[in-house]
Formats: sequence, structure tokens, C-alpha cells
Amino acid sequence: MTRSEARDSIFRIVFREAFFPPEGMEEQTEEYLSALEEEPEVFLPGMKKELEEEDREYIRNKVDRILEKTPELDAMLEQASRDWKMNRVGKAELAILRVAAYEICFDDDIPGKVAINEALELTKKYCDEKAVSFINGVLNQLLKEGEQKPESE
Repeated sequence: MTRSEARDSIFRIVFREAFFPPEGMEEQTEEYLSALEEEPEVFLPGMKKELEEEDREYIRNKVDRILEKTPELDAMLEQASRDWKMNRVGKAELAILRVAAYEICFDDDIPGKVAINEALELTKKYCDEKAVSFINGVLNQLLKEGEQKPESE
């Protein structure tokens, strides 16, 4: 599974958070991963290779960390979006923003520009075309704010 495919799966699970209580998200993650394993052509058409245990663990861990940090991520996104309230953002757009914000702010393995580019690809795939510029603007501002913070923080 490529990182882009894993990110797509992570987005899909984080998106479910809008519809299920927090205590049900572990079950939602497992349900999605089982369905992806059983019918990859339905869930991720064109998936490069079979879902492996390493992929499952990567997805589980990243989803857990994103969901743990959701309040913090939303606060950072609101600030970067010039105080646009996250409850006014579409559910798919919000899930994409949360995944990308986590990667920009907390995942040292992924360069910020890569996180933004991947988020824009997900936006083009799952959202209205007008959302691309909004998400691009918010994430670039978040990246810029992060680069301006002193190293000691």
C-alpha cells in the first residue's frame, strides 16, 4: 500500500468521526480495514498491492493520534483560517484538514509541502472544487505559522 493510499484510508476513517461517538471509532477503524481487505477494488480502486499488517498498524496508529489531537488540531486550523469556525466547514473538508494539519504539525516523517499536496489531491477527489483554494490557503497559513515559531517551543 502506498502512503497516498494509506492517507486516503486514514481520511476515510477520520471522516467517520463526524457520524460516530468517540468510543466507537476503534470499531469503525477495524470495520473499515476489514472491508478494505475483503474488497479493495470497492474501497480503494487501483490499490497497488494487498493490505499488509504493517499498513493496518500504520493506519490504526495515525488515526488514533489524529483523533487524540482533534481539539488541538481544530484550534490550530481555526487560527490559520482567520478564525473561520471548524463547525462551519464541510465534514469531508474538515477530515482532510485534520489529517494534513496533523502531518504538518506532528509528523516529522512528512514534509509540510507534501502533506499539503496530498490534502489537495484528496480534496479534488472528495470535495467541491471550490474547497481546493480554501484548504490550500488554510494549510499554507498553518505551515507558515509553524515555520515562524522559535525552535524552543
